[in-house]
Formats: sequence, structure tokens, C-alpha cells
Amino acid sequence: MALTLDEAVAQLGHRLSPKRRSAASCLCRLADPAAGPALMEALRQEVRDARTWETQYQIVMALGMCGHQPALGLLRELAQHPFEATMVYVALGDAIVRLSPPEDTTDSLLWCLDAGTPTLADGALRAVAIQRLPLDAATIGHVLDFLGPLNPHDGLRFWAAAAAAGWTGPRVREFLQECAASPRADVANAAVSSLQGTFQTYSLL
Repeated sequence: MALTLDEAVAQLGHRLSPKRRSAASCLCRLADPAAGPALMEALRQEVRDARTWETQYQIVMALGMCGHQPALGLLRELAQHPFEATMVYVALGDAIVRLSPPEDTTDSLLWCLDAGTPTLADGALRAVAIQRLPLDAATIGHVLDFLGPLNPHDGLRFWAAAAAAGWTGPRVREFLQECAASPRADVANAAVSSLQGTFQTYSLL
């Protein structure tokens, strides 16, 4: 049975990590801003235990989906923290871009790309693709410069290839043509759709 908002918030304090993770996942689906403060406090507690990285991931994603902008400072701080489980960085990159005001989206994306943590960049690009966020030409160029040196097998190209359905210019087309020839089926399929100007639908849940 699905948890209510109040039940899920209360369950964030459960002694068992799977229960806390389930609560965070529920709050991610509910996307209710009212859960933001409780999620932020839960994250502060959760990151003390490296073993619960899956729960940390879900809490960070829930913060992003709830639109709790006061968490941005904490998320940027954690993005510079050494996590053994790199999937946590994916959630952090996604949430940082998702929570940034529209006028700061570009700066947040570039910050994630330039942080030196590939999975943080992956999460940031995921947020751009799923939300179909518009990027200016200079930012698109920065993204392509970031991805250019990667080999054809690198999955970091996937979300950019998916987002590029809304991008224009000869460099974009060249990038998508390269991705369409990728040995990775997911990257190739995303690129083919974008070359046709078609956004695919992706879900986090």
C-alpha cells in the first residue's frame, strides 16, 4: 500500500535503511514541496554511513523532485565529498540542475561538468535531457567540448545525445552522427531520435 506524505516523512527516520529508502522513493513520486525540510535533514544523517548509498541516492532525487531549493548549498557541498558509490554523484548532479532557478541552470550545469567527477556530469546532463531544458549555443559548445575526447563506448554521451533533439548547429549534427554509429545501442538510439528532431520520453521512476 502506498504511503501518504506524512507516513513517508515519518518513515525517513526508520532504523532500517530499506525502509528509509522506500520512504524517499515514495516522496520522489509524490514530488510534494512540503517534504523538502524533512528530506534535507534525513540526507544530513544518511551521508554519515557509506553503506547506505542507495538510500542517499533516493533522498537526493526526492529533494530534486520536490523542488526544495534551500538544499542546493548542501548538495553542492556533498558533490565535493568523496563518495565511494559514484551513483550518489549522479543524483547530486541531477538535483543540482533540477533545483537551480532558470537563470542559474547554465551555471549549475557547467559547474557539474567542470567538477572533475564524470558521474556528477552524467546526472546534470540527465536533468537537462529529461526536462528538455533549452541551452544557449555557448553552453552546448561547452558540453560538446567536454564529451569530445571520450571514446565511443562511453555512456556519458547518452544524455547529451538525448537532449540534443532540441539543439542546432553543424557541431551538434556531427556529434549526433558520431553517437548514432556508437557501439552502445542506448547512445545510438538516442542519437538517431535526436537527428530526427524527436525527443524520447525518459522516466526516473
